[in-house]
Amino acid sequence: MLWILYSQQWIIRFRRGPMDHLQAIRIFARVVETGGFSRAAQSLQMPNATVSKWVKSLEDHLGVKLLERSTRSVNVTTDGAAYYERMHPLLSELDDIEATLGRDRASPRGALRVDSGGSTASGILIPALPQFCARYPDIQLQLSVTDRTADLLAENIDCAIRSTSNDPALVAREICVLRWTTCATPAYLAEYGTPSHPQQIVDDGHAVAGYFSASSGLVQPLRFERDGEQIVLAKVRNTVMVSESNAHLATALAGLGIVHTLDFMVRPAIARGELVPILTDWRPPPLPIFLVYPPSRRYSTKVRVFAEWVSEVYAGLREG
Repeated sequence: MLWILYSQQWIIRFRRGPMDHLQAIRIFARVVETGGFSRAAQSLQMPNATVSKWVKSLEDHLGVKLLERSTRSVNVTTDGAAYYERMHPLLSELDDIEATLGRDRASPRGALRVDSGGSTASGILIPALPQFCARYPDIQLQLSVTDRTADLLAENIDCAIRSTSNDPALVAREICVLRWTTCATPAYLAEYGTPSHPQQIVDDGHAVAGYFSASSGLVQPLRFERDGEQIVLAKVRNTVMVSESNAHLATALAGLGIVHTLDFMVRPAIARGELVPILTDWRPPPLPIFLVYPPSRRYSTKVRVFAEWVSEVYAGLREG
């Protein structure tokens, strides 16, 4: 927001006006991003001397050295790196505000930072990304992949795909519900038997390849439901536990025991005969999936078009 730029004194007026200073900051940021004056000048379609002049005027105004120049390279100083780190998200937000008001609404542009879990990224988003990139060629998607719960505000992340909507600091939009599947390898079931009731997992001493939260350390229980009857197995024989969703799939394929996970993760392996679904009449309620974002991104064109696209992707997944 514009008032942030002024209230924090991160944009100070030049003698020729605030827009000139803003231009200098943009040019400095481009030099940092491209790694040199020549590449920055080329991308900005400016003479090298003009780019150098703008950066020098910014350094003179701030009273610090932002870049160390030599005949062969340009290096960012400690002050320059700190200045860039604080200015970059503000420039991005300013661009986004202007895009929501102007002609760029039809063609959003700039960086879009999205956070998702590993299985979501590899199994859902990345395979569908060519469609998104073709539809919005001016958006540079930065996909942060981790199963921990990122702090969207502190880490300047535009939006995230999550299975919870309990953070009051974020806006949540439900985009899909996903089914659960319990499965194991054919070899495991041939050796240890196929349970016909969830309680047999405990009573018969079945091995379970478990999943625990990377953030809280809590182990995900096995939940089952049929005709209104609910069963939660919190104490099972975990042969191995992992805290990342792709690793959880790998434990299933390795035959380390019964795995209870989201259907989209294991569906391809089931189709190939590598895994066998069990207890299919004991599926718990589907898991709602949300796109969450800070309130400041509510009117972001980039977040809006990503939300529309990812909803389409998940709708196709649900129908598959």
